[in-house]
Amino acid sequence: YDLLVDEVTLDSAIVPTSIPRLDLVPATVDLSGAEIELVAVEGRTHRLQRALAGHAGHEICFIDCPPSLGLLTLNALCAADTLLVPLQCEFFALEGLSQLLQTVDQVQQRFNPALGIIGVALTMFDRRNRLTDQVSDDVRDCLGKLVFETVIPRNVRLSEAPSHGLPALIYDQHCTGSRAYMALARELIGRFPAERQAA
Repeated sequence: YDLLVDEVTLDSAIVPTSIPRLDLVPATVDLSGAEIELVAVEGRTHRLQRALAGHAGHEICFIDCPPSLGLLTLNALCAADTLLVPLQCEFFALEGLSQLLQTVDQVQQRFNPALGIIGVALTMFDRRNRLTDQVSDDVRDCLGKLVFETVIPRNVRLSEAPSHGLPALIYDQHCTGSRAYMALARELIGRFPAERQAA
């Protein structure tokens, strides 16, 4: 919120964590009203891009977006060079994916030609559910190699981690969900260009 609306510096918004080389810029409850406040602001689609510009202190910056295509997500798409799409293995997620792909195309044409999709990660995968397999098959048929091989399963330990204020990999690094996220991370790193991997 502070970066988008109050235009504080990124350095002043960063919160260090106990994990080496991992910092956060956490959202607050104020972020829920940011879209309304940004509507009348000039340059509202590029506020986050300006806040991140010139900050070379981090190799990679993940921007976690809300599951909507409003101004907050649009700011992230304008600021990003690479998009990782998490997709729940549920029917309505397919409709959302179609909308997202259209939005990405519009953002590339109007605001950020450098934006690319590095991959789609299937989440909440439940092998006991036939719909999960159907969604997975449909997405893979449509997007091919853009879909990561690794799937993130439905996992109780993943669901519990936030209530303990911990990342899943610290809460339980051996659960199936954490192991899947590690495999996804390796696959994701393999897709980055060689010059970014060496950084």
